[in-house]
Parts: sequence; structure tokens; C-alpha cells
Amino acid sequence: MSASTCRAIHALPTAGHTECDTGVPPRTTALRYHPSLTTTVPREYVHRASVSEVMLTGWERVDGQRFTVTAQWPRGHSFYSTVDGCHDPLIAAETIRQTGLLLAHAEFGVPLDHHLLVGELDVTIRPAHFRVGRTPATLQLDVTCSKMEERRGALTRCRVDVDIRRDGHLAATGGGSFACIGPKVYQRLRTTKILTGERAPAMTPTAPETPRAVGRTSPADVVLSPTGRPGSWHLRVDTRHPILFDHPVDHVPGMLLLEAARQATTATLGHASLPLAVTSEFTRYVEVGTACVIEARRLPVSGTDHEEVVLVTARQDGTAAFHATVTMGSPTA
Repeated sequence: MSASTCRAIHALPTAGHTECDTGVPPRTTALRYHPSLTTTVPREYVHRASVSEVMLTGWERVDGQRFTVTAQWPRGHSFYSTVDGCHDPLIAAETIRQTGLLLAHAEFGVPLDHHLLVGELDVTIRPAHFRVGRTPATLQLDVTCSKMEERRGALTRCRVDVDIRRDGHLAATGGGSFACIGPKVYQRLRTTKILTGERAPAMTPTAPETPRAVGRTSPADVVLSPTGRPGSWHLRVDTRHPILFDHPVDHVPGMLLLEAARQATTATLGHASLPLAVTSEFTRYVEVGTACVIEARRLPVSGTDHEEVVLVTARQDGTAAFHATVTMGSPTA
């Protein structure tokens, strides 16, 4: 009798199935699943419209609150571009963000129509293992979930801590926290702001800062506009941007604010270099149609000549909505 093995294939809850290998060779004319092939996780799990923007390729539960997630970064990305010969650290932040969303939906049963709101997001990289190689970077993420809160058996809050490994080496550490909100509650929270279809209004973006001043080459990727005051910019929101506005939303995406923090840091320091660490906190929604001011100031650093630190704050209607601390360095630091 030939051996028979079964393997679960991750899919959307409405399309789950199990594939079995009975040991009988398939007909050459039949299509079959090949276990050595790699694909991305369902884009719905990570709240992305474009499959090309899905960084995660698979996941496996280790125990009740620990998971192994696999991911891949391209050698070149249209927005998360190479920095000093290294992968962009913000692609690592986006990978951590996607990891929290994936596990919430796929492992903890959060429905796909729920909103997952990021409260904190941070990443620290090791430049030696962030170099762009001759092939895409294949990654293993060791994930621990903690500070989990439930209400009526449903997950409402969680923290994920992530070690990102590349070729067996620790390439980055980071984590984030998020809250899970059902559609009815979300609509009540956003009742004065929410838009039909959750789509941000099409709007003409303000004039960009000089791309070179913020470490960019294309004006389309600049998210700051000059105010004429040192250390201050207007947040430049272009709802047509294919990466930052990958899908319709009713507020400014968190990754846009992180990019604003990186660009403000570059402008403050007067040079573009590799971010070694980014810590951030999101305290309020940033509305698309309301002016938002980005402020940046250098922080004192002791004990090293290879790092510079900048504190960035986003204010809307006079109230702080976002904070980030960006530590800049170089791959040889």
C-alpha cells in the first residue's frame, strides 16, 4: 500500500480545502499543486489590492502565540527603493504591519470586513544583512503575539514582536500593536468623516518639496510640501499614489506618515542615508482633506559619531496625531 500524506493549504475562510498526495503519479495532462512552488498569502489578509505589494509568502503556527512567517523582498521596488545599497528599512516596517494583519485574520479569526488600526510600529535593522543581493531576499519571521485582549470571544487588541532572519542571520527586529474594530463600531467612530465606499477624496496634491532635499528622485514620491519655516512642512497627500494609496481608505495611511518622517529626517539632517531604526506611535486619525503639519527636530545623541536622531511629529488642527523617532546612519556604521 502506498503512503498517503495530506497537507493543509492556506486560503480564504470561504475557500479552505485540503490537498492529499496518495502516492499515485498524476496524469501528465492534469494540473496539480507542486509543493516546491512559492506564492504570496491572500492579499485580502494583508489589506492590499495589488498582489505585487504582498510581501508575505506563508505562515505556520509554532504554538498558541508564536508563529513562523515567510516573506520575500524584491531586489528593486518602485517606491521602497534601495538605500546605500541596502533594502529600504520601511519595507521591513511594511512587512511587520502585514504580519499583524495576516495573523489577526488567518489565525485569530478576525473577519475580513473588520478594520485593524495600528497603534505602534517600530523596526531596527542590521545593515550587514540588509544588502541587496543577486536574488530577492528570502526571509523568515519569528513572531510572538502578546498583550492580547478579547471581547465576547473576539480579538480586539494584540501586539506582535518580530525577528526577521535572512539566510539564518538576524537582519532586523521590530513589532507593532493594533486594534480590531468591527464595521458598525468603525462607522460610529468615523461618522463625521467616513466617506461612501471608504474612499479618500480625489484631490490635487500640494507642490512637492525638492526631491533631492528629502532623499527622493521623483516628485511623485515626495510627501512633504514646503511651508517656508525651518523644520516644518505640510503633509503632501496624493490619493493617486499607487503604493501609498494601494486601495481606498478614508484617512491618511500609516505608511505615508512613516515616509513623511523619513523624508523630514533627511531634510533636517541635510543628507540622505540609511535609517537604522524607526519607532512610531499613531494617536489619532489624520484626515485626508485637512491640512497636516510635519515638524522635525534633532535630538542629542551620545556615545557614537555614526548615528543621528530626529523626532518627527504630525499635527492636525493643532493636535499631535503621530510621533516618530528616526535614527539615521550608514551601512558601515
